[in-house]
Formats: sequence, structure tokens, C-alpha cells
Amino acid sequence: MTRSPLHVVFTPSGASILREALADVGRSDQTVSLSDCLSFGPIDPPDMTLRSKWVERELGRARWDSVNLDTDTFWHESLSPSRRKVVWLTRRSAMEYAGFLEWLWRMDDAPCEVVDLSEFKISRRVERGPPRSPVLAVSLGMVSADTICREKLWDLAEPLQPVERKRYRSLWQQLRSENAPLRVIEGGELVSAPISFFDKRMMSYVTNDWQKVAMVVGQTLAAEMDDEVLQVGDVLLAARIDAMAASGLLELQGKSALEIHHSLVRLPQE
Repeated sequence: MTRSPLHVVFTPSGASILREALADVGRSDQTVSLSDCLSFGPIDPPDMTLRSKWVERELGRARWDSVNLDTDTFWHESLSPSRRKVVWLTRRSAMEYAGFLEWLWRMDDAPCEVVDLSEFKISRRVERGPPRSPVLAVSLGMVSADTICREKLWDLAEPLQPVERKRYRSLWQQLRSENAPLRVIEGGELVSAPISFFDKRMMSYVTNDWQKVAMVVGQTLAAEMDDEVLQVGDVLLAARIDAMAASGLLELQGKSALEIHHSLVRLPQE
């Protein structure tokens, strides 16, 4: 009997949706997901202790390693040599792309199959008004279980070819050597970036009037989605507001911008 494949995913939300889709069609395939976000922090080496210290220092989040207790389990199961592996991602998500590249780095030359949803479009249903045009899937977590089942997206799995593997490994080798604070998508590719990469865009949404940090963060995230990429999460953006407030670029009202619904931000007043 052929053993069912192991599905490898790089966001918890994407894994949850994929598990639901597989269960809906009666498949018992196992799905494992990486919770740690390798689009920020040190990746050479991607040691969890080092990354946890970086997150506490740069983002103000303590005990990052405890948030990602299942990381060791993910690496153990996803690299098991006895399983046929199907990896899911979209290269429009910095988190998924970075996770995939580290996973492939650790896989060496072991075979795997890839479901690449970078050009897959999602139909948007509306109850009222004219139908909306399909949009690109910037993350597996945006694709519903119904869509996965209806489109049989698991049938898109294709063996990773040697040329592609070599290109991906070369890219990750470069990113590891640069070991930058951030990795973002530019021109369809993952590149290194400074910790201040999103500051200018966030500043463009801050006004002379007090507004909730959640509003500024939300507008920044929406703008990234308009660019058809998913670059960053709210924790990093809020941490940058704290940093800009500390340097005098912004004024902050509240204990920390990390409490995005209970803190306010505005431009410095003359």
C-alpha cells in the first residue's frame, strides 16, 4: 500500500485550511506547519535561542521560543527521509517563501513535490453588487478549503527540478550570508532589507491627529496586499512605531505600540 504524502506548509493558518480540505474529501494525509517566521531575524544560523533574543531586542516580544514550541517537531517530521513530501507555498508571501527556502536548504538533494500557488487566482464571492474580479493568492491561508477541494489543488504538485532546486538554494545561500534583519519580496524575488524597510510607508499614514496604532498598521498591511504580496505582520510594524517614537519621529500615547488597539500615534507637534 502506498503511504499517504506528508504535506509541508509554512504558516499555521495555511496548514489549518489544508487539513480541513483534506478531511472534507476523506483523505488522512498528515500536514505539518512551521510557526516561526524566517522573513525576519537572524537565519545564519536560524537558531531559536538567537532568534528569540533578536525578537525581544528588536520587536519587544519576550519568549519568542515559547511561541514556537513546535519548531523542533516540524523540522523532525518534515525532513523525515521515509515520507513522500508535498510542499505548499506562494512566493508572494515572504513568510512562506523564506520558510520554504530554509526547508529546501535542509533537504539537500532529497526529492520533493511543490504546489506553487504564486499565480493562482481566488474568486471572490459577494452577496450583493457586481461580481469582483479574481485576485492572486498571496498566501495559502487566503485560499478556502472549498477552493482547494473544488480545484483539486493537490493535483498541481510537481517534482522540484534540479535547475529550480539549484536556483533556490543559491538564493538562500546569499540571503543567509547577508543575514539581514528582514527579507522582503521585490520584483517577484526575496531580497534582504533593513529593519526600517516599512517605516516610510507607515509614516505616510500617520497624521497630525491622534489615531489608533491599529489604524496605521492596518492601512500599511492593506497597502502591501494591494501590491499583491504579503510582506509583514502587525507585530513588526507596531515595534517599528515604538522605535520611531523613541527616536522622536513620532509621538506615542500609551505604554507600547504593540498594544495596537490601546495606543495612539501622531506626527510630532511643532
